[in-house]
Order: sequence, then C-alpha cells, then structure tokens
Amino acid sequence: MPQLKKGKKNITIILGTKAQLIKMAPVMLELRKRKIPYSFIFTGQHKETITELLNIFKLEKPDFILYNGKDITRVLQMLIWGTRCLYKILRSRKIFFSQKGFLLIQGDTASTVLGAIVGKLCGQEIGYVEAGMRSFDLLNPFPEEIFRIICSNLADVHFCPGQGPLRNSKKYKGVKINTKANTLVNSLEIALKNIQKTSIEMPKEKFCIVSIHRFENIFNKDRMKKIVKEILLISARIKVLFIIHKPTEEKLKEFGLFDRLKNDINIDIRPKYDYFKFIKLLYNSEFIVTDGGGNQEESYYLGKPCLLMRSKTEHKEGKNINVVIFNQSKSILNKFFLKYGALKKGVTKPKANPSKVVVDYFQKMQVLI
Repeated sequence: MPQLKKGKKNITIILGTKAQLIKMAPVMLELRKRKIPYSFIFTGQHKETITELLNIFKLEKPDFILYNGKDITRVLQMLIWGTRCLYKILRSRKIFFSQKGFLLIQGDTASTVLGAIVGKLCGQEIGYVEAGMRSFDLLNPFPEEIFRIICSNLADVHFCPGQGPLRNSKKYKGVKINTKANTLVNSLEIALKNIQKTSIEMPKEKFCIVSIHRFENIFNKDRMKKIVKEILLISARIKVLFIIHKPTEEKLKEFGLFDRLKNDINIDIRPKYDYFKFIKLLYNSEFIVTDGGGNQEESYYLGKPCLLMRSKTEHKEGKNINVVIFNQSKSILNKFFLKYGALKKGVTKPKANPSKVVVDYFQKMQVLI
C-alpha cells in the first residue's frame, strides 16, 4: 500500500456547509481530545446555523473565514464565490498554509471541490473524508456525483465509509482507508446523548418530517411541482413538519408553489434547526420524506422509515430495509403509507468509530505528534 512521507505536518480542515460541519465535528473533537492542533478554514458557502453548530458541538470558531456574505444558493453566486475564495487563498497562501501539510476535505459540496483544488495548488496533501461514494449517474445527484469524481482524482488519502466506496476508490492514486462507516454515525451518537437536554416544540399529534434541498430537485420546476403534489397528499393523512432550506423556499416562491404549502393547515413550515434539535424531531417522528443522503443515513440508524425523493442514491444505508426510493409513482406513495409501520426498526448502534480511524491514521503517520 502506498504511504505518505512521515514527519511533522500541519493539519488544515476546510468546510463550508452545515452538513460538512456535522460530519466533521467528531473528527475535530477527536483531534482535540488527542491534543493534535489543526487549522479550520470556513468557506462561508452556507452560514445559516453554523454558529449554533459550533456551540452545540463545543468547537472553536474558524481560524479563517473566506466569505462573510449571504448564503450561496444560485449557480452564478457559486461561481463568483468560488473565484473569490480561490483568489483570496492563493494571494495569501503563506498565511493559510505556512508549510507543506495535510488538508482535509469532506463530502460532495462546492466547498469540497474548492478545498481539493486549493490544497493541490498550495502544495498540500489531500485527505478525502467520505471518499468513494457513487451513484454511477452523473446527473443523479447533480452536480454532487461530478464533485465526488473530481475530489477522488485529487485526493492523496481516501477515507472510504465501507467496502463499496473502498472498491470504487481502487482506481485512484493514493492511500485507501476503510473507515467502515460514515463519520455521521459519531455525530448522531453525540446528538442522542444530548436528546433529553435538547428543547424543541413538538407536535401533539403524530407527524412526519419533510426536508427537500437537492440541486436536481429544487432547480427543476416540474420535479418541484410533483414533489409539492406528493407533500399535499401526505398532509391529507398525517401532520407534516416541513423543515425548509432557504434555497428551497426561494425556488418554491419563484415557481409559485410556496403558498400551496403555506395555506395547508396540516403543514407546519419551520426553519432549519441545529443538529441536535433536528435529530430529536426525527427520533420522535413517524417517518421522513427527504432527498438528503445524510437524512437517509440518520433514518437508518434511528430506525425510521424514509421516503427518498431521488431516483438514485450513493448511500447504501437503509436500502431495501427502511428506505423506499420514490420514482414519481403514486402507487409507491400508497404502498409506503400502507407498510411504513413495518419499516420501523429499533435504533442501530454502529459497530465502527470512523472518526477515530481517521485520526488514528494521522497519528500513525506522525503527521503531528
């Protein structure tokens, strides 16, 4: 197996979204526990709830913030934001990277790709957390599948969450490490330990959660029309808590669909919560309707039925167990309602500790002792 050169090196973590911070928080906590210092660069792609997340996970504020404006929700915004962030780092690379070291990236966001490109241009070795996940369809999810392929090509160490992602990473250069699960399982464990202390307004009746935010859904008017139609059918049977993302709200309003949801008395539209509050809601819900891979994983470990509003998924958790992939068929929705009770499982305790595996590797390689 190829190895990195041993010796003292700085560790830098670059993140830009809520989902990334949730999944990397356990790694950052494990580094701190072992007294291994790291730098934290925040790209500012999504600022909403970031401060709350840092607080609940008891993490320090970022060392560097590349962008402090509004959340990036549109393609043109993303291009301008990415160019500015890239220029800012390259112009002051000695401030961000005082020596050759290791840059950790995570997931499938624009910030992941930005981090991989910046790291390579600044002479850093790239560690890719959640590497090797594939749907094998460039358009589903789009552009996330493309982002993952780009990052795999640039990575020096691939931290793969299972045998499937490990197999998918074999053709790329660099070291491959099987973490056996996603670091999200560690985040979920932390949230569950705090569930009794977490306060949130809970519906008195049975309820489900809806969370829709994927690019391929919210930027497609026809898809959003169909999704709204399905949500209205669901709300006729059970209370719906629609946890709404800002880009989703903007597109619903642009498409003239928002008021259809807002005016339904059985739909409660709520803003995004911090992670612990969301997990408490999910823990107490009947099921979740989502297009998010992270939500799919969470529903599996919590034993909650999940109606996945995607045609394909790169996440293996829950497939053919508690997760039903929705293909725009009314019969799928009806079957889900008839059998969702049978899809409920108990909480699954993960056997792996992926965050520990990530930090173990760096300590073994003497990146920082």
